[in-house]
Amino acid sequence: MIDDLDETIRQLLMDEMRIKAGEIDIAFDQPKRDWSARLSRPTINLFLYDVRENVQLREFGWDAVSESPADQSASRKMKPLRIDCHYMFTTWATEPEDEHRLLTRAMMALFRHPEISRSRLKGRLKEQAFDIRARLASHDKLANPAELWSALDNELRPSISYMITLTMDPWEPIDDPIVRTFQFDLAQVEADEETAVATPVDKPDTRLTIAGMVRRQEDQAPINKARVVVKEMDAVGFTGGHGRYKIKGIMPGEYTLDVRLLTGESAQRKIRIPAPDGNYDLEVK
Repeated sequence: MIDDLDETIRQLLMDEMRIKAGEIDIAFDQPKRDWSARLSRPTINLFLYDVRENVQLREFGWDAVSESPADQSASRKMKPLRIDCHYMFTTWATEPEDEHRLLTRAMMALFRHPEISRSRLKGRLKEQAFDIRARLASHDKLANPAELWSALDNELRPSISYMITLTMDPWEPIDDPIVRTFQFDLAQVEADEETAVATPVDKPDTRLTIAGMVRRQEDQAPINKARVVVKEMDAVGFTGGHGRYKIKGIMPGEYTLDVRLLTGESAQRKIRIPAPDGNYDLEVK
């Protein structure tokens, strides 16, 4: 993926600076002394010196990948990582004025693209979950270039930080059964002084969350934006993706589910909560 980023940057500079073939080289080499001594024409170099996770953009949790109503399963995977790629951006030419002119042209080209459009992305970068953003000449990056040049055994020269944030998704999807009923019990407890075992002092207050699907009867197509009501409790849920709804805070018992569509159609169904088969689906003619 980082090789695709290199090619994206190369093509961006060539397009924005209108570089003709063979006029200027664009390299991603480690700028050691022996490398710079071999240069024969003006060169723009972007040395990738650091790669690390952007913890400020880190997201926890899971993303739903797909659902299969037929076998009552769903696929999910962890949210992708955000990675900062830090480049040291330098230019090389025989004369200082040519070098500075090339540096200015390249900086103007990169400054025009704080976000690299998807039409410019190469290879696997086209599959990025988030937009690719870039920061050029940031004061808090590449804080001490003298140390880096010393480690490269080369002379200190104008060097600019260029940071690009990528998305990396190393996770594989995990298949899980779809949860239809979730039970939550609340009770006051009292601990035994000798055994420290806690036991309820009254009957637990049981509350359940139910989930189901609303479909068309004729073709079993899921229906989104339908309103589902547990009539006896006036508890409401709305269908979203795949026609699924969820209603919380229901006590065990027998109820009537009422579904109404935006088009005015409706249907009802008698259910017991918790249902022995875990089925709270509704069909509308």
